[in-house]
Amino acid sequence: MASTDSATTTWPAMHERQAWLAVLARASVYDLEHACTALTQPPAFRFLRPPETGLTQVRARAGGTGQQFNLGEATVTRCTVQLESGAIGVGYVMGRDGRRAQWVAVFDALLQDPVLGPPLQRQVIAPLAQAQAEHQQRQTEATATTKVDFFTMVRGDD
Repeated sequence: MASTDSATTTWPAMHERQAWLAVLARASVYDLEHACTALTQPPAFRFLRPPETGLTQVRARAGGTGQQFNLGEATVTRCTVQLESGAIGVGYVMGRDGRRAQWVAVFDALLQDPVLGPPLQRQVIAPLAQAQAEHQQRQTEATATTKVDFFTMVRGDD
């Protein structure tokens, strides 16, 4: 990716890359390996940083909107690869799955290519994002049935 000043947008736009990295990071290793079938041939790459696992500090906000505090630590695996084309991809995933981090990095590098990127967006990212959204909707609906509204409960006679 060519470096430019902050007033111009480069391929891919930062928000697009953040979006596909979020989708890839939530995907299972099975889904990522299955998505590789969308490629005509597996990409050749070399590790700039092989998969390695470590800890990251998780921050939260009191009440979701209040002051930030340190919630705890979470295990994260990261990986950086470089394709033969020179494109560099990164992968960060929660947990200890090095293969998953590797596939995220490979797809990140492939998606940065102006020729390969748009078809991969349609064939890989869009279906994964749709499946993740549907899963989230099912979870939200299942959780909503357990909601208790304490303000409408009758306390009884005084």
